[in-house]
Amino acid sequence: MRVSLLTIGEPLPMDGHNIRLHRAGMFAEFLASKGHQVVWWSSTFDHVNKKNRFARDTTINVSDRYRIRLLHSVAYKKNVSLRRILNHRGVAGKFARLAETEPPPDIILSSLPTLELCLSAAKYGREKKVPVILDVRDLWPDIFLDLVPLPLRKAARVALFPMFETLKAACAGATAITGLTPGFVDWGVKHANRRRTSLDRDFPMGYSDAAPGAAAVREAENFWAAKGLPGGSDKKFIACFFGTLGRQFDLETIIEAAKKLSGRERPFHFVLCGSGDNFDYYRKLAGGCDNITFPGWVNAEQIWVLMRMSAVGLAPYLSTRNFTINLPNKPVEYLSAGLPVVSSLSGVLEELLCSSNCGVTYPNHSPDALAAALIDLYDDPGWLGEMSKNAHALYLEKFVAGKVYTDIMDHLELVCESYRNEHA
Repeated sequence: MRVSLLTIGEPLPMDGHNIRLHRAGMFAEFLASKGHQVVWWSSTFDHVNKKNRFARDTTINVSDRYRIRLLHSVAYKKNVSLRRILNHRGVAGKFARLAETEPPPDIILSSLPTLELCLSAAKYGREKKVPVILDVRDLWPDIFLDLVPLPLRKAARVALFPMFETLKAACAGATAITGLTPGFVDWGVKHANRRRTSLDRDFPMGYSDAAPGAAAVREAENFWAAKGLPGGSDKKFIACFFGTLGRQFDLETIIEAAKKLSGRERPFHFVLCGSGDNFDYYRKLAGGCDNITFPGWVNAEQIWVLMRMSAVGLAPYLSTRNFTINLPNKPVEYLSAGLPVVSSLSGVLEELLCSSNCGVTYPNHSPDALAAALIDLYDDPGWLGEMSKNAHALYLEKFVAGKVYTDIMDHLELVCESYRNEHA
């Protein structure tokens, strides 16, 4: 197959040798390894570091089967901003023009967000008679309503009317809807204003637990030792977190729980990795608390080692609809290392942790409940060990990258065949 992937905002292979690829990046490499021709359309803009990688449109030849086409647009500093919308429109407009310079693919897989790029993909697919799959990652623009106080949401929905119209047109123009969970697929199908078909399927986040090389592991171990996190007999009960330090996480509760547990006989330590708009705010909030470490951005090897030094992984999501019907990537990452998940998220994740006995859920904004849950886990190492075994077993059953991406690849081939038969 000739496959076009449309996803912006993810790390790219050229961002560093130890970069951690996400869904599109891993799937692109997987498809190329299976002999398919891949063009990944993305943006020159680095969403995490908020800067452009290149000053103009750029093409990267990763291999003879895999190219990345980076489209230049305006930079932005804040995730919720007019400039971000302009960036998305600019990328979508350039795709509409530059896609004409490429041979038509056999299929397009476009991630939502962005709305604009998905709509451009749908229009291109209709004109060129190419099937388009829309892969729902986040509930845009619904997520913006969660940022608005309840009394103002009706007015906010009116203000967001153009975005909702773009969403409907993109979903209606797609051949099939996929997503991380059944709820995400149903949401996309609803906005397409049609019934769900056999081509509309959910595929979870796939994650690779491949070990780094020995030298990289030693370097990462030295990095954490310099942060005061030794292993062996001095090992602390580490609760780790990786993510963007932004408004989707309830990190205030983590910090307050850490303060409550500081200075007690149990050696709890919280390692909150990542950067973001609220990094300085959280570090100031945790001032004087010596059982919290903020290492900033960390690489793939450092993440791999820290997870294997940790006792639990933290998933402090706010229980908004975008997350309650979702299965986010952080918990899957923890499961790959056999880490029980300590989560504040109700819905799909809570049900999974309960049914598989591989984690616990505490209420949002309840540091007392979080502290009590961690004490229970520390005081019952047998229970903690059982959860750890269950966590890794669940990962092997549902979330191994090779299995997930094989399933998605097979589905792309099925959609191609169905589309050809329908349009023969």
